[in-house]
Amino acid sequence: MIKQLIVGIAAVAVFAPSVHADSVPNKKSAAGATQSPSAMAEGEVRKVDKDAKKITIKHGPLQKLDMPAMTMVFQVKDPALLEKVKVGDKIRFDAEKVGGGFVVTNIEAK
Repeated sequence: MIKQLIVGIAAVAVFAPSVHADSVPNKKSAAGATQSPSAMAEGEVRKVDKDAKKITIKHGPLQKLDMPAMTMVFQVKDPALLEKVKVGDKIRFDAEKVGGGFVVTNIEAK
């Protein structure tokens, strides 16, 4: 009986349709705008640390990283990115999870 129950549960897990929030078309962000997972996130620069190659950004939801809005410190892929912005700038940016941290891979002042 237990074996049949386990087989039944496994079958449901394998064959049941999986719906993840990121796969829902036209998912709206908290601000109400449609954002695809590959779209750049929006934020505001709070701190630029060129020596440590880090930037602190107050950002909206990062949908491709399944992260809510918050203020956090990011490493930068290329230190030259930090030359494009200053504290207080409104920005658009891309970030990726690398190892145990998050890295800004592209940044644009708005």
